[in-house]
Amino acid sequence: MEREKKVYFHTLGCKLNFAESSTLARQFEEGGFRRTTRSSEADICIINSCTVTDHADKKCRNIARRIHRENPSAIIAITGCFAQLSPEEAASIEGVDIVLGNNEKVNLYERVSALAAKQQSTIVDSCSAEEISTFFASCSGGDRTRSFLKVQDGCDYKCAYCAIHYARGCSRNIPISDIIPQAEAAAAKGIKEIVITGVNTGDFGRTTGEKFIDLLRELDRVEGIERYRISSIEPNLLTDEIIEFCAASTKFQPHFHIPLQSGCDKILGLMRRRYTTAIYADRIAKIRSLMPDAFIGIDVIVGFPGESEEDFAATYNFLKNLAPAYLHIFPFSERENTPALTMPNKVRECDKRDRAGRLGELCEELHYSFCKQWSGSVGRILVENSVKDGKMFGYTENYVKVQIEADRSLAGKIVKVKLGDIDNNCTLSGEVIN
Repeated sequence: MEREKKVYFHTLGCKLNFAESSTLARQFEEGGFRRTTRSSEADICIINSCTVTDHADKKCRNIARRIHRENPSAIIAITGCFAQLSPEEAASIEGVDIVLGNNEKVNLYERVSALAAKQQSTIVDSCSAEEISTFFASCSGGDRTRSFLKVQDGCDYKCAYCAIHYARGCSRNIPISDIIPQAEAAAAKGIKEIVITGVNTGDFGRTTGEKFIDLLRELDRVEGIERYRISSIEPNLLTDEIIEFCAASTKFQPHFHIPLQSGCDKILGLMRRRYTTAIYADRIAKIRSLMPDAFIGIDVIVGFPGESEEDFAATYNFLKNLAPAYLHIFPFSERENTPALTMPNKVRECDKRDRAGRLGELCEELHYSFCKQWSGSVGRILVENSVKDGKMFGYTENYVKVQIEADRSLAGKIVKVKLGDIDNNCTLSGEVIN
């Protein structure tokens, strides 16, 4: 009897990568592999990498080395954005057998499963951003309570700090008519919530001439899916029409992730962002006028070249007054081939850490305040699969984390809960209402 083959996936970075890893894993499973959560017992180990910061690059290198130490005979493949931008560096890591850029990710299963044993590292398809043209259609399912649906890839914006255009290529998408069947398939598997993902999600339609709002309307009609979340959308692409549609829909949740990057117009200009703080504040005001309970998460970069203490203070005060529910804080990280790499007036690492720390404290205050206000109210949560210390978890419509007494029969279901006290991790207790 032939021994069962096993494959292990380690995914870094964005929801887009998780959607792609899930699709790749299904290809391996259909080919006779069993997916394992332990790299030490796998025949093939896939690292789907990120390169948004130098820390992400370092994590990929460390993970590859750890896997090789624990399982020297395993075939190790690196794909994703680090593999695309730094293929030689990825290939030089001890134990790595094959490196596939984003253009070749669609063929990863065929390439990697064909390897019979470890080999000298091979780089497959090391091409430029302009040559990245494939669209790897992806939708996660089976391994998570919710599904990540990829609707768009690439970005044309070329912000001064960002290497993702060079890693993912130009903005592109598949037609709405090809996306809806993926959502329907997720619904058929019992998935209740879909997170709409992309590199520049709101830029959907660049290839096909369709509009993002048209996609949202068609997704809204899919039977069986009760919740949608838009993973991230640029403020200049978040139109009144989109906000008004989400507010009127029973399926699109009051939850927005909107990158800001800086609350100082001078720095936004240096970053080559496509909006001002006034435009950004107007978008938030529009959301709150229609969805006052909306969870708003914001990305912000500290320590961009030229950011003075006064510029940072402007960002801090802008965010404090805006009072979002959460901040995703990133110290500026130099990326090869980006304009920011050669910009003058670099900010010292100690100042970056200090500014990130101050925003981190502000985030803790804002997040706690946002979550605490719902204590005593009633919400609906999608119950996660995992159990920890006799508790199960889920998120309300507006993304407040709730813990309930464990009941595995509720996993994957949307249930009504009475929200109680909040703990130090901003998790509310919940009592299921029958």
